Amino acid sequence: MQFSLITDPAEWHSLELEWQALAARTHRPLPFLEFWYQKTWWQTLGGGEWPTETSQLQLIIARQDGLLLGAAPLFTSEKVDNPTTLRFIGQIEVSDYLDFLCPLSELKAFITGLLDFIQTAPGLVSRALDLANFQDDSPSLSILRELCEQKGIQYESEILQPSPFIPMKSEWEEYLASISKKQRHEIRRKLRNADAHHETDWYIVTAEHDLQEEMQAFLNMMRTDPSKVAFLTPEMEIFLSQAAARALEVGQLHLTFLILDGQKAAGYLSFLAGSKLWVYNSGWNPDFSCCSPGWVLLAKVINWAIEQGLTEVDMMRGDEEYKYRIGGIDRHVISFKTQLL
Repeated sequence: MQFSLITDPAEWHSLELEWQALAARTHRPLPFLEFWYQKTWWQTLGGGEWPTETSQLQLIIARQDGLLLGAAPLFTSEKVDNPTTLRFIGQIEVSDYLDFLCPLSELKAFITGLLDFIQTAPGLVSRALDLANFQDDSPSLSILRELCEQKGIQYESEILQPSPFIPMKSEWEEYLASISKKQRHEIRRKLRNADAHHETDWYIVTAEHDLQEEMQAFLNMMRTDPSKVAFLTPEMEIFLSQAAARALEVGQLHLTFLILDGQKAAGYLSFLAGSKLWVYNSGWNPDFSCCSPGWVLLAKVINWAIEQGLTEVDMMRGDEEYKYRIGGIDRHVISFKTQLL
């Protein structure tokens, strides 16, 4: 493999078609590694998470016989309590999972060459790695640990957060049978209650809708949650709206709304990638709190995922109780840090 460093965003953007071809065969098909998402994140630096003046692209790619075979989407930045290190593009707050792009069959060779390249290549701003949000079963993690131990390089790796997922069944009733009796009855009760007291409907946003209007409605619902008010800065709203627009363009947006008596009562912003639905964020209208609109819509979304033959609904980072009540099984996101001298 021949490794090279890309620091010019224009050069990176010229790789879009190759990047997407690589993303289609990478060992970990995550929406956060898709070109549309990575570019959108970089344009706003995660909705203002990182300062523009200290952020630099440090993308490392590997080719073999001219073919793009691997990519380490990295950048450097610094702010208070966060010194300059090589981090994943997307790190850390708004991108639930991150990793390298590379087919599994070539992954060990790619990471081996990558570590050697970081140790020796000129032009890198830092030779320290501070990589967050690996899924705990990512083969990249085991390879990084193995190589560092072989080379006598010290490293740190720790659990950052749980990230529950719901394995899909072939039928709705089979899914209900897989969760506790109490929760099974609770879901059925909430669905009946919504239908009994309201005219109930739900829909998925498509290109026929006014996405700007739909996203504004979604953001307004998010803002009713006090814990999300500080998160929704103007820069963050721009990032979320742009990410939704790009996802719609490539057919990976799954923005849904529950309608009660003609009004939006709840919404889920999710992405489609591989055979999975990735539930990214949610909001609800407190005027309908008596009928648990978030629960009602989530049940409908899970049923839709089953009907589409998806294998999993990933509830992503966070240990909120409702994720486990609907059948969530824990996995975790992991960090990996080392200094390559």
